[in-house]
Parts: sequence; C-alpha cells; structure tokens
Amino acid sequence: MKAQKAAYLYAIAAVLCWSTIGTAFKWTLRYTDSFQLVFYSVLTALIFTFIIVCFNGRLKEAFAITPKQWLYSALTGLVNPFVYYLGLIKGYSLLPAQEAGTLNYFWPVILLFLSAIVLKQKIAWLAIAASLVSFFGLMVIVTQGHIASLSFSSPLGVGLVMFSTFLFATYWILNMRDKRNVFCKVFLNFLFAFAYIAILQVLRGEIKIPAANGLFGSIYVGIFEMGLTFALWLKALEKTENTGRISNLVFLSPFISLFFIGLFLGETIKFATIIGLVLIVSGILLSQVRLAQKNAHQSSR
Repeated sequence: MKAQKAAYLYAIAAVLCWSTIGTAFKWTLRYTDSFQLVFYSVLTALIFTFIIVCFNGRLKEAFAITPKQWLYSALTGLVNPFVYYLGLIKGYSLLPAQEAGTLNYFWPVILLFLSAIVLKQKIAWLAIAASLVSFFGLMVIVTQGHIASLSFSSPLGVGLVMFSTFLFATYWILNMRDKRNVFCKVFLNFLFAFAYIAILQVLRGEIKIPAANGLFGSIYVGIFEMGLTFALWLKALEKTENTGRISNLVFLSPFISLFFIGLFLGETIKFATIIGLVLIVSGILLSQVRLAQKNAHQSSR
C-alpha cells in the first residue's frame, strides 16, 4: 500500500509539472524565439538525463548498442524532441496558450489510429465513437465555437500543433518497437536532438545566449517538461500496483494548465476552450474504458 501511495505522489508531482508547461512556453517566448528555446531546453534535458543514466549506472549500457539501434535513436531523436518541439513551440508562438495546450492533448486519439495502421491493432466501434467525440471537441477549440464557419485564429498555428501531436504519437509507436532501457533510449534521443538543433542554429548563425528570462524559461522547460517530469512519471509507473490507477491522472493536467494560463499569462479562458477540452478528454477516457474492459476479459480467461 505504501508503494501505491508513493506512486500517486510521483504521478501527481509529474502532472503538476506538466500543467505549468503551456504557461512556461508562452512566457519564455516573450524573451526568446522558438529555436533558442528548443536549443537550450534540449541541452538542459540532455544534461539532466545524462546525470540520471550515470546515477543508475547505465552509461556504458546506453552506448553499447548495435549500429541498427544507433540509427533508431537517430530517427527517434529527430522525431522527438527535435521536430516535435520545433513545431509545437512555434505553434505556441502563433496561438493563445489555452488553444495550443489543449490541442496538444489530442495525441492519444492519433495514437489509436496509428496503432491500427502500423501495429495492425483492431479498433472497436466504441473507440471510433470516442474518437469522434474528441475530434468534435478539437473543432470546438480551433473554431472557438464557430464550427460552421471553420474560421481559425491561426491556421498555421493549428497546423503546427496538430502536426506535432502526430509526431508525438509516432514517437510512441517507434518506442513500442525498441526494447532498450527507457532512460538509455531517452538520453540518446536528447543527444541526437541536441546535435540536430545545434547544427541548425550554426547554419542560422544564431548560437547565442538569450536574455536572462529567456534562458531561465528554457532551462525550466528542459527540466520540468523534458527531464525531471519524465523521471517522476516513470517512478510512478514503477511503484504503482495498477497502471490504470495513475494513467488517468494525466488528464487533470490540461485543466490545471488552464488555471495557470489564466493566472500568470492573463489570458481570459474562453468557454469554447473548456467545452472542447471536456469533449477531448471525455472521448479519450471513453476509449480507455473499452480498453480496460478488453484487458479484464483477457485476464479472466
């Protein structure tokens, strides 16, 4: 029972960290651009995950991999965090934080359909219906309630955030095929991602230290979005007696995030955003109910 309580504490800490990220993205973008934010946040996450890997005595294991695994790490590092965060953070620069942050939670729906296509997993009719509920919620948000007009506040911003959710779902599909230690994989992902963003910044001639607030915000993102929070969530998964008990806590994050956005960024939280978020989360939870029923049936056999 103590282990389960610890799992809840780790999970809640991770959710609280994630809840601040939309605010951190938007606040940091006031003082630096999206490229600099990705550069310094990925560098911070690389250092942080390096420390974790060393602390767990897995540094040698991280590098003792086959050429195929090196290529796999290069690919996953390209997908996430490199292109994923470039697209997501640029989307944040074009949209209100409440819109970008909420749209980003659409990735489980995309993951469902990618799993069907790539992993050949069957999709139940209930899961399809749940996805339609989430999609309707997404349309409520991007049109701010004016669905019939299909008028977006920033079509490019919406496109970038939705593309990033596709990349994030793709990243999880790729990870399902890679059986290496998770900390070792993530460390190498950040290693390759930092190489990519460093090369890009050299080509742009933009390797420089941003203003103090921009640097602080980037370091914050590197720790609380990319580094520490991931470790907290893994510890929660390790301690819990049942993954389902803590997995749904993730969906508290977008609601808490709206509170921080309103408090620290001064954005007026629109009613359409709240309705859309409720629909997206409801659809995702509905699909999880179906998955839980399926797993319970299989375990009883």
